[in-house]
Amino acid sequence: MSEQPPRSGEITSAITPSRVIVALCLIAPFVAMLWVGSYARVEPAVIGIPFFYWYQMAWVLLSTALTSVAYILVRRERRVRKGGTPE
Repeated sequence: MSEQPPRSGEITSAITPSRVIVALCLIAPFVAMLWVGSYARVEPAVIGIPFFYWYQMAWVLLSTALTSVAYILVRRERRVRKGGTPE
């Protein structure tokens, strides 16, 4: 029962460190927004905006950054698997 090496172009389902980082980057915003008890309060207010609102708006920007990081990591991994070099 020896395992055959993957053929060129065949997708393998290996868990790599970059895939774990990608998963964390994509899951973090969902967990932060679904855990309402962590941000359901008024204080601390920033320039008169209650915490409840500015926390959610901050996650819009953080989600964008985390999704960009995930995209870059996935693109780099695909390039390496196809035989190219990482940037």
